[in-house]
Amino acid sequence: MLFPSVEFAVFFSLVFAGSWLLRPFPRRWRWFILAASYVFYGWWDPRFTLLLLGSTVVNAGAARLISASPGERRRRGLLVAAVAANVGVLGVFKYYGFLVQSVIEGFGRLGLGVTPPLLEVVLPVGVSFYTFQAISYVVDVYRRDAEPSPLLDVAVYLAFFPGLVAGPIVRVHELVPQLDGRPDPRHLEAARALRLIVRGLFKKVVIASFVGAAIVDPVFAVPGAHSSLEVLFATYGYAVQIYADFSGYTDIAIGCALLLGIRLPRNFDAPYTARSLREFWRRWHLTLSRWLRDYVYVPLGGNRGPVRRVQRNLMLTMVLGGLWHGASWTFVVWGAVHGVALCVERRWVARPARDPGGEAADAVPRPAHPFLRWLLTFHVVCLAWIFFRAESFSVAGELLVRLLVGWGPAPLVTPLVVAVVAGSVAAQFVPAGVGQRVQVVLSRLGPVPQGAALGVTLFVIDALGPPGVPPFIYFQF
Repeated sequence: MLFPSVEFAVFFSLVFAGSWLLRPFPRRWRWFILAASYVFYGWWDPRFTLLLLGSTVVNAGAARLISASPGERRRRGLLVAAVAANVGVLGVFKYYGFLVQSVIEGFGRLGLGVTPPLLEVVLPVGVSFYTFQAISYVVDVYRRDAEPSPLLDVAVYLAFFPGLVAGPIVRVHELVPQLDGRPDPRHLEAARALRLIVRGLFKKVVIASFVGAAIVDPVFAVPGAHSSLEVLFATYGYAVQIYADFSGYTDIAIGCALLLGIRLPRNFDAPYTARSLREFWRRWHLTLSRWLRDYVYVPLGGNRGPVRRVQRNLMLTMVLGGLWHGASWTFVVWGAVHGVALCVERRWVARPARDPGGEAADAVPRPAHPFLRWLLTFHVVCLAWIFFRAESFSVAGELLVRLLVGWGPAPLVTPLVVAVVAGSVAAQFVPAGVGQRVQVVLSRLGPVPQGAALGVTLFVIDALGPPGVPPFIYFQF
């Protein structure tokens, strides 16, 4: 069930009405939202719900065992088992084919023919997102940052449908305490929610769909048939497309959750305004960035120790982050590009200051014009996006070659394409207060003007969008 669809509009209307009727009764509300979430998730394939249910039962049980165990050794063993079970789910459903194919190709290069069993496994939608939430839950209980929650609360936490298939990646302390709340529907943040939903729909249906169809998909499908300028704008275009697509999804998810009285964490903060890679990762996919920081980078040692150890921690974190995005070596290279760039930036662009405890404090940038820092950061990010989007290394290599030597006409680089790509990047520099002022104006209008404005906006989005909207890019992760 896609957000920009008639099916979801009907589904959410029913859930919205039922949610507010049952909100005064927390337990009944939990069961209702859980049932709605399983209907939403099972819309693609009912079998997926069995995996989600299994993950819920295993992790809820593991958290309770970890919390009740007196000995540290036993607690750690239970944690390792729980994390291994979660990683095993990803390994079977997401990485099994990739690993087997890599083994076959590796032995093939050595002249050895091996034929391990290659099973066709369907990748469940959103499995990476709720698995990461499950891991964070059991780890937080182990660290005593959270208490084990009742099974029903854990089920709602993992299955809450607005963010189920593509995030944001929510921590248990951000969602579960809200389940007992009894928000007043008269104080519903409707203006903010509708602004987020409409903005998300415009990003996905209009911006991402147009840029993808107009230049990104044709160029990445047949790089050799396109000129340097077309490859360049396809790369810029994909940077815009994936931002508009993914941030559009999370805008809709956060807006829908708000209409149900639940606050989800922010996931994007104008990432293409960043003037360093470090700043980029503080603005892009914020909930994944902090997950990688808290559950991978810090346990590896974080900023502690010699420079080489810190660089190793950065590289491992970013490579694992790349692999999380997809079972392909191109995603690994995407993560490695960011890892290398972060290491270089940390080593040469900044002078790390140290506090008395030995922890590396915020880096102090060497003098450089802000525009040059932004320009370099943006193009490093775009270079990495080539590997993220390319179907294979051969496609990525051909794109890079054409980017350098593919002189010729560029019929796909139309004034409209240039305007949409440039305008989408420039829009991120608009102060956040502008949107908030629009929201305030809308909130002061009566129901009839608000409904009319919403109707006109949705009509424009539908008119500008293509017939039929493809799934969100991050559904495959």
